[in-house]
Amino acid sequence: MRGRHPGALLLNYSNPMAMLTWACIKYGGVRTLGLCHGEIHGETQIAQVLGLKDRHELDVVCAGLNHQTWYLSVKHRGEEMTGKLLEAFEKHPEFSRTEKVRIDVLRRFGHYSTESNGHLSEYVAWYRKRPDEIEKWIDLSSWINGETGGYLRETRESRNWFETEFPRLMAEPPKDYDRGERSSEHGSYIIEALETGRTYRGHFNVMNRGAIANLPDECVVEVPCYVDGSGISVPRVGELPLGCAAVCSQSAWVQRLAVEAAVSGDVELLKQAALMDPLTGAVCDPPEVWQMVDEMLVAQEKWLPQYAAAIAGAKARLAAGNLIPTREGYRGAVRVRERTVDEMRGERG
Repeated sequence: MRGRHPGALLLNYSNPMAMLTWACIKYGGVRTLGLCHGEIHGETQIAQVLGLKDRHELDVVCAGLNHQTWYLSVKHRGEEMTGKLLEAFEKHPEFSRTEKVRIDVLRRFGHYSTESNGHLSEYVAWYRKRPDEIEKWIDLSSWINGETGGYLRETRESRNWFETEFPRLMAEPPKDYDRGERSSEHGSYIIEALETGRTYRGHFNVMNRGAIANLPDECVVEVPCYVDGSGISVPRVGELPLGCAAVCSQSAWVQRLAVEAAVSGDVELLKQAALMDPLTGAVCDPPEVWQMVDEMLVAQEKWLPQYAAAIAGAKARLAAGNLIPTREGYRGAVRVRERTVDEMRGERG
């Protein structure tokens, strides 16, 4: 892309968002924006708990790392509403049940997080460290609320449903789309702003370079940005509240280790990244992390050519025996059974 289209802008929607965007910018030499809808969904939740009809009634400033971005300011008609959010979420009949992790983080850090209950619980050390306590932090009405392996189950079910239903879908008349069905995803609005000059404001993932003063310059942050005919502008947010910055700082270093490991094939950096991950460190000791990474490298060998030498070593260590035992047959603390296509068809009528 860099050679053929030197002015290209890559809009990245893929996870791990910060790591991929970082690698594209630093090692791909490609102008890249990371786009996530978590902030938009959180705005919608905040509008709901405040009794508003639409998220566009709010003036919001978010900043942090993807999946750990904080609503620093939430204003309605000029009034700062941040201090009212905890009580509003605690009293909400749905979110008080489905967003227990996010509400607890709000309670302890003073700011609501953009990320879903399940995802947020995966980025910190506190909510999934003991299997017998996980269930009290999550809700099973939707995979996104923290079900063990929920995203895997959801994607497998969706794949199976699509493979079964695709012939029927192709036999139906094509759907007509109009402007009224335009989604809230950033991509089309960014292209529109660049082409027409009509200003668009959204929260994007970009290289920090001073946007958040108390996070490293070389990390990918999620901050408010403006797009128009002149390009993309990244204002300076200033400093995050100290506790929020501390939560983000640990993840920023995990991401840097992982990016450097992936690009160079350095297995020691890879294992250090896994060890430094807050949730992994809360559950596993160092020998367990080293063995886990060996097992994962071998399992995913065909997709990881840069680790060829490391994988050979991992195979030798695993074959030698004397391994740390795992819990036989353990499938996770709160796992829901994958539904069959027939079950899904019955539920959908």
